[in-house]
Amino acid sequence: MKKVITFGEIMLRLSPPGSLRFSQANSFDAVYGGGESNVAVSLANYGVPVDFVTRLPKNDIGYCALMEMRKRGVNTGNIIFGGERLGIYFLETGAVSRGSKVIYDRSNSAISEIGPGTIDWENVFDGAGWFHWTGITPAISQSAADACLEAVQVAKEMGLTISTDLNYRAKLWNYGGDREAIMTELTSYCDVILGNEEDAEKHFDIKPEGLDVTTQGHDVKAGAFLSVCRQMMGKFPNAKKVITTLRGSISASHNTWAGVLYDGKNVFESPKYQITHIVDRVGGGDSFMGGLIYGLLKYPGDDQNALDFAVAASCLKHTIKGDANLVTVAEVEKLMGGDSSGRVAR
Repeated sequence: MKKVITFGEIMLRLSPPGSLRFSQANSFDAVYGGGESNVAVSLANYGVPVDFVTRLPKNDIGYCALMEMRKRGVNTGNIIFGGERLGIYFLETGAVSRGSKVIYDRSNSAISEIGPGTIDWENVFDGAGWFHWTGITPAISQSAADACLEAVQVAKEMGLTISTDLNYRAKLWNYGGDREAIMTELTSYCDVILGNEEDAEKHFDIKPEGLDVTTQGHDVKAGAFLSVCRQMMGKFPNAKKVITTLRGSISASHNTWAGVLYDGKNVFESPKYQITHIVDRVGGGDSFMGGLIYGLLKYPGDDQNALDFAVAASCLKHTIKGDANLVTVAEVEKLMGGDSSGRVAR
C-alpha cells in the first residue's frame, strides 16, 4: 500500500477534567491533536504507512507534539521547524443539554507563517498515493492557504488521489480571505470530498432541500442530503466521491451517527448508530475520514464496505478521550459485524 500524506496544524489541547466548566478548573488535561494529525494517527493504527506534514516551533512544546506523532507510528520526517509557538485550544466538555465549548489561542502559530516554497512537495509526495488536507488549514492564514494550494497542485500533477474534509470553523477565517473563492479553488482538485450540511452551506451556499438540521437533528434522514451530494458533484466535476456525515444531536451526551456516500450514480447509506454515552466527540469527523481513506484503499470497488468501516470507526472514537482514534481494524470490524456489547475480551 502506498503511503498517505496529511498536511495541517497540530495543537496543544487543554481541557478541564471530566465535564467541569472552565470556571471550575484547577488543572487542565493536556493532549495533542488536530484534524490532519488525527487522520494520520487513525491510518497508522490500521497499518497504513502515513506521513504527517506540518511546521512546529523548535521548543519543548513543539517537540512534545512531534513525539506524540512518533509514538503513534506516524512518520515525521517531513515536518519542518520555525516560528515561535504551537497553537493551543481550550475545550470545555459539555454534558446532556450543555454543549461543548472551544476557545482558540492559535494566532501567530508556527504553521500560520508557512507559505509556498517552504516545503519540497515533490520530495514529500515521492512514493505516495494519497494526499489529505482539510478546510482548517486555509482558514488559519492567507499564507497557509497558499501553501495548501501549492500542495494540491503538485499532488495533482504527480497523480495522487486527493481528499478533503471541508471542516468549516466559524471562529477561524478572520484574516480577511475570501473563504468561498479559496475553498472552491482548493476543492476543485479533490477526488474525495467529505463534509456535513454546515460545511457545504458555509463554504459554497449549498443547502439540503427541505430540511432544517437544527430542529430535525434528532431524526436526520440520509435521503435529505442526497441533494447536497449532487450539488457538490455538480460544482466539483473532478470529484469521484462525495460523502456526508449525518449526526443527530439528541443531547451533548447522546448522538446518532451515520453516513452517506455518492459516486455520481449510486448512493450508499451506512447503518445508523446510537451513541448514548459520549466520552469525547472531538475528532469524530477526523476518525471518520481516517476510516474512509483506509476503507477506500483496503476495499477498492466496494464503497459500501468502505463507508461502513468509516462510520463504525468514528462511532468507536466517541468512546475515547482525546483527539485521536486509538482503535484497531479488528475492533472496527467487530462493531461492523454487529457486536456492540462492550464485553470484556479475555
